[in-house]
Amino acid sequence: MHVSTARTLYAAATILTMGCASAMQTGPTGGTEPAITARDLMTRLYIFADDSMMGRQFGTEGNLKGTQYIANELAKMGVQPGGTGGTYFQDVPAFRVAPVPSAQLILDGAPLVLGTDFITSFPASGRAIVVDSLQTVYGGDLSDTSTLITPAQAAGKAVLLATRTPLQRNPGQILARYAGARAILTINDPTTVRPYGITMSTDTAPARVNFVVSPATAARIFGSDPLALHAGTAGHTLRFSSIGFTRSSAPARNVIGIIPGSDPALRGEYVAIGAHNDHLGIRYAGPLDSDSLRAYNTMANRIVEARTHATPGTPGGGLTPAERASIHVNVDSLHRIRPARRDSIYNGADDDGSGSVGVLEIAEAFAKSGVKPRRSLLFVWHTGEEAGLLGSRYFTDNPTVPRDSIVAQLNMDMIGRGGAADFVGGGPTYLQLVGSRRLSTELGDIVEAVNRSESRPMQFDYAFDANGHPERIYCRSDHYNYARYGIPITFFTTGLHMDYHQLTDEPQYIDYVHMRDVAQLVHDIALDVGNLDHRVVVDKPKPDPRGACVQ
Repeated sequence: MHVSTARTLYAAATILTMGCASAMQTGPTGGTEPAITARDLMTRLYIFADDSMMGRQFGTEGNLKGTQYIANELAKMGVQPGGTGGTYFQDVPAFRVAPVPSAQLILDGAPLVLGTDFITSFPASGRAIVVDSLQTVYGGDLSDTSTLITPAQAAGKAVLLATRTPLQRNPGQILARYAGARAILTINDPTTVRPYGITMSTDTAPARVNFVVSPATAARIFGSDPLALHAGTAGHTLRFSSIGFTRSSAPARNVIGIIPGSDPALRGEYVAIGAHNDHLGIRYAGPLDSDSLRAYNTMANRIVEARTHATPGTPGGGLTPAERASIHVNVDSLHRIRPARRDSIYNGADDDGSGSVGVLEIAEAFAKSGVKPRRSLLFVWHTGEEAGLLGSRYFTDNPTVPRDSIVAQLNMDMIGRGGAADFVGGGPTYLQLVGSRRLSTELGDIVEAVNRSESRPMQFDYAFDANGHPERIYCRSDHYNYARYGIPITFFTTGLHMDYHQLTDEPQYIDYVHMRDVAQLVHDIALDVGNLDHRVVVDKPKPDPRGACVQ
């Protein structure tokens, strides 16, 4: 159905004006109460996702501020420290890696400009990468796997991979097929890519070097737009010079608290409840007009969701050039309504501010209640999730309690949205579950039974838990690092949405009542599991803890 420009413009204008008004809200003030409430969640989230936290990026001062807030709250509640040395913290070894300014990539005898024409990947070792000259080849379109060259065609070469439309799958699976390539090149604006990386690993040098090159540089390498070429087309030879890196320590830490169980016989076992405390930091390329960005994403989301609804079970796909142009016309018109609200901080209110403060509310509810489960409760706020699940990997490899004493892990990541405006099928009780029966049928049954007893039961969506689902959600949050050791898990999320990994993921767009219901459900499941007269039964095969995650 055709949507008139006038109606679309009016809707976008309404979104913009409402967004600006709500953006000026500061959230409620005052203390919190023992019960899990929407008001308390809002109070906490407006603090945790405030601009002063600088986006809480792993390995930065902002993340230290966020983790200190969590620790301070645990101390006020009387929750016991569960970190190292009698503290609430577990330091995670992390290093900031940056290319040396002299790094050069030479095309046709002329050096390309680092940071403008290209940016390079960041090996954990910080060592120089020994590469002399490489033949380039166009590998195809990542968004259409039928176009991609074979691994044999990529062996020993610099492979450029383009994307005609946004990816509907994890690119890591695709890139893994080119392990024999000496370099991978992708197309993006190098000025928007952060000029450093933060990593946990310290010893292994990469088998290849990866680069982001600008569209203009890609066209120079192949003499024309690569997307106009056939996969397998050879380009110019690239010569590398002084591809070296610097490495320095970066601060990173998990936050851990414990509430001892009421039964001395079971107190040595733990029900773990977790979320991730980090987000994306500050936009390297500078500020954008936040309200126009949200208006654009809102209209784009409606188009994509309508397409998905028209063909159920298929990804929505990217926007067509005509659709993009129509949205730009409307958004540009909005600039005449009010001045821009510039923003460069990724606040991460939903991702995963919502999960982090949800865990705090659960901890407070247990700490200030006269009712404690028989088993102990282990609260872990993992760092480095956005950098590749690094904090949860470190914790599960180096747990501060015996690993086999953890009977289950309940993970919350993005629990503050999920309404009808976010995607087709959303609503006030919508909740996605992932992994609840992948290791333990019993845990999945407990989750369902507890939900039925809630005053407002959630409507579970298991679609993203399907084997082989292209989003691979089971592999993309911290619960998997527990599951790889055979610990039963359940992942709770209200789903991805238009503000996911955007500057517009801010507290004013959260549904706090919905968020309260999710947190209360997780609280009640933890209580039920904590009171069982036996450990949750693991009746499914355990994965290889050192193997790749498979959904």
